Amino acid sequence: MRRASSRSRSTRGPAAEASTRRPPAALWRTLQRIFTLSRPYRLRLYTAMALTLAASAIWLVVPLGLRSLLDAVFVEANGRLLDRMALGLVVLFLVQALVGFGGRYLLEWTGERIVADLRQRLYAHLNRLDFRFFANQRTGDLTSRLTNDVSSVRNAVTNALVNLLTQALTLAGSVVLMVTLNWRLSLIIFAVVPPTTLAARYFGRKIRVLARAIQDRLADTTAVAEEALMAVRLVKAFAREPYEVQRYNAAVENLFGEARRRVVISQIFWSVVGTTFMMALVAIFWFGGTEVLAGRLTAGDLVAFIFYAFNIARSVGGLSQLYTVFNSAAGASERIFELLDTTPEVRDAPGAATLPPVRGAVRFEDVSFQYEPGRPVLRGITLSVEPGETVALVGPSGAGKTTLLNLIPRFYDPTAGRLLVDGHDLRGVTLRSLRTQIAVVPQEVHLFGTSIRENIRYGRLDATDAEIEAAARAANAHAFIEALPNGYDTTVGERGLKLSGGQRQRIAIARALLRDARILLLDEATSSLDSASEALVQEALERLMTDRTTFIIAHRLSTVLHADRIVVLDRGRIVQQGTHAALVAEDGLYRDLAALQFQDTTVSG
Repeated sequence: MRRASSRSRSTRGPAAEASTRRPPAALWRTLQRIFTLSRPYRLRLYTAMALTLAASAIWLVVPLGLRSLLDAVFVEANGRLLDRMALGLVVLFLVQALVGFGGRYLLEWTGERIVADLRQRLYAHLNRLDFRFFANQRTGDLTSRLTNDVSSVRNAVTNALVNLLTQALTLAGSVVLMVTLNWRLSLIIFAVVPPTTLAARYFGRKIRVLARAIQDRLADTTAVAEEALMAVRLVKAFAREPYEVQRYNAAVENLFGEARRRVVISQIFWSVVGTTFMMALVAIFWFGGTEVLAGRLTAGDLVAFIFYAFNIARSVGGLSQLYTVFNSAAGASERIFELLDTTPEVRDAPGAATLPPVRGAVRFEDVSFQYEPGRPVLRGITLSVEPGETVALVGPSGAGKTTLLNLIPRFYDPTAGRLLVDGHDLRGVTLRSLRTQIAVVPQEVHLFGTSIRENIRYGRLDATDAEIEAAARAANAHAFIEALPNGYDTTVGERGLKLSGGQRQRIAIARALLRDARILLLDEATSSLDSASEALVQEALERLMTDRTTFIIAHRLSTVLHADRIVVLDRGRIVQQGTHAALVAEDGLYRDLAALQFQDTTVSG
C-alpha cells in the first residue's frame, strides 16, 4: 500500500501544522542547549572570552584618558602632559585592537565550529529517522531546518555572542565609573534603564513568536519551490507554470506578512528605546553643564561622563538588539531541537546483535501491520520462504504487497507478530547488519546527480572499477554506458533524468549485483518499460536472482510466470499460494487476474 505523496502533505495549512507544535520553551533553556554545543571547544571559548573582556576593559579606560588630556589643556595648561597623554591613548588603542582581534577571531571560530557541528549532527540524525517520520514530513521543510534555521542559530553563536560579552562588560564598567565620577548624574541613567528592560522583555517575547512563524513560512516557501522544481516535467506537461508561480507567490506573501509584523514591532521598540536615551542624554548635558558652572565638575569629567553615558546608551541598545537576535535564534533552534528530540520508532534494540552472514531463509509469523490505528494493511500473514526461492507477490492495488516487502529490511516494524531471517528475530539484530545483506531494485529508480560509475558503486563503496564494469555487463548496461560521451564518467543529471527508464533500471540492477546480497527485493522493476527495454532488464534480473532469495512485486503476471511460488494478497491477507500452473487451475483471485491480463492468449501452465 502506497503512502500519501509529499505533494498532498504540502497542502496542510498553518493551523494544522500549529496543532502539532510544542509551545516555545523558556528562552534561557533554549539558549543553554545551543551553547552546550561549545563544550568540546571550552579552552578556545574561555580564552576568547578573556581576550574580549580585556579589550572591553581597555576601552573603558579611554574616557579617563580623554579626561586627563582635556584637564591637562584647560585646567593645568601642561603641554608635556598633553603629549604623554596623547601618546598613551595611541598605545592604548593599538593594544585594544590587537586584543580585540584575538578575542573576536576565537569567538567567531568557536561559533562557526558549533554551527558546523550542529549541521552535521542534525543531518546524521535525519538519516537515522525512519520511514514513518518522512512519510509525515515535507522535504522542503526539512531542508529549511537544515539550512535556514541553522543559519539563524549561527547569528546567535558568532557575532551576537561577541557583542553580548562586549556590551555587558561595557555597560557594567561604564556604570561603575560613571557613579565614581558623579553619582548625581548617574541617577538620570538609572531612571531610564528599568523601563527599557521591561520594554525589551515585552517586545522580545513577541519577536520570538514571530521569528518562529517566519521560519515556518520560510520552510513553506522552500517546500513549495522544491516540490514544483522536482516535478518540473509534470508541471510543464499540464501547463501549470502560472499555477505553481501563484502558489509560490502566495507562500512568499505569507512570509512577507510575518516579516513585516516583526519589522513593525522591532522598530517600535527601537524608537522607544532611542527616544528615551536621547532625552536622558539631553538631561545629562543640561545637568552636567550646571555642575561645571558650579565648580563641582571639571570639563574633562563632563566629557568622560558623556562618553560613559553614550557607552551605556549604546550597550543597553545593543543588548536590547541582542535580545531580539537571541529570541529569533531561539525560535529557529526550537525547530531544530524538535528534530533532534524525535526518536525513530524503528531503531536498534538495546544489546541488539549483529546479524551473521545469512543464507536467506525468511519467515513471517502471524504478522499484522497498520500505518494508522484502526486501519490494518496486513492481517495475520504467515509465510515461510526458503533460501534461494523466488516468491512473487501479486494482487490488486492496495492489497499490501509493498508494505509486506518494506517489513523485510525493517523500514517499518510489524504491529503484531514477528519476522525472522535465518531464525533471527529482526527486532533483535542491528539495522545495519540486516540491511547490508539486502539489495533493493525499486520501481522508481533514484540516481544521484553524479557519474554512472559512482551510482553503481553506491551498492558497495569499496568496489573497484573492474568490479563495477563486471556488474554493468551482467546488468546489460555496459554497451549503452560505453556509447555515452564520457562512458562510466558520464553525469546522469539530477535523479538520472538524462537516461531512459530502461537505462536507469539497468544501472539499479548493476548496483544490486555489486552489493551481492543474499536477499533481493524487486518492486515492479519492469512495469513502466517498453518491450525492448523490458527484455534486457528481465534478462539482467534473471542473472541477479540466481541463488538469491527473491521477492518480486509485479502487476504484469507475465514477468512472474516462472517464480517458484506466487503469493496472492487481497485486503492484507494471503488468499492463495502456489505456482502459476496450479493457481490458474483453481477457482480464485489469481485466475481472475490472469484472465484479465491474458484474455487475448491461451492461459496455460
